[in-house]
Order: sequence, then structure tokens, then C-alpha cells
Amino acid sequence: MSMYSDLTIQEATLEDVPSISELLKMYSETGILLPRSNTDIYHSLRNFRIICENGRLAACASLMIYNHELAEIRSLAVHPDYQNHGLGKRLVQQLEKEAVELGLARLMALTYVVGFFQDLEFKVVDMAKLPEKVWNACVHCRKFNNCDETAMVKYL
Repeated sequence: MSMYSDLTIQEATLEDVPSISELLKMYSETGILLPRSNTDIYHSLRNFRIICENGRLAACASLMIYNHELAEIRSLAVHPDYQNHGLGKRLVQQLEKEAVELGLARLMALTYVVGFFQDLEFKVVDMAKLPEKVWNACVHCRKFNNCDETAMVKYL
């Protein structure tokens, strides 16, 4: 059992935006995550789930719905001080539960950490099988013509 297993997942609030922004920035500066502006975080705030310890953000993730059957796990980040305690896994499982409750059929992720998502029963797929993602988000990405992330899908 992890020393952080008692921390609860909660919906993000307006007050959490600066902390979310800082955590995502930490990973975007190293190229692990794509950058997210504060405006983007505010626009998708209701999609974010967070885990905090004593008011400190430990981890975050969001669920972006594309259509009646597909959603994406986005902005999954665990602060380095809290890694390897299952917080990322708990967040993905929570968002998956919410996706199932909504009646979605597929959950996707673009990642550099294939093994993490494989452990959660996601399968590697060709990006061409995700036109909703490609034509809604990827076309705006600076890496559009040279994407090095792996597309993964879990059928719910």
C-alpha cells in the first residue's frame, strides 16, 4: 500500500489553475507533455481531476471528450516528489470510470510512456485510427508533421 493511498481525487477548482499550470509546465519544458496555456486550463477546468496533499498539488489529469464515443486522457502529470506511488494510475482509473458512466466506448491517450498505459490495458494503435484527435487537436500542434508520441486506445 502506498504512503499516499489516503489522498483523494477531487475536481479541480479555479484556485488550482496556477498549480496545474506549474506542474504541466515542468513536463512541457522537458518535452514530455505539450504546453498548455492557462487559458486552455481554464477552458477545460471541469475536465481536470487532481490529487493534493496538504494543499499541494501531487498529480493531475483531464478527460477530453471528442464525440459520443471517444475521449482522451490528457495532461496526466505526477509531481516528481509523488511519483511511483500509483497516483497517475488512480487518476486514469477515475477518468475511465467517468468515461464508462458517460457511455463512451473508447478512451485514448498519446504518450511517451507506453508501458504505463499498457499496464492499464490500453493497446497501441495507428494514429490514423483516431481521426477525431488528429483533425480536432493534432493539426494545431507544432509536432503535427513529426509526431513522436504513441497513440493508445482502451475499449470500454
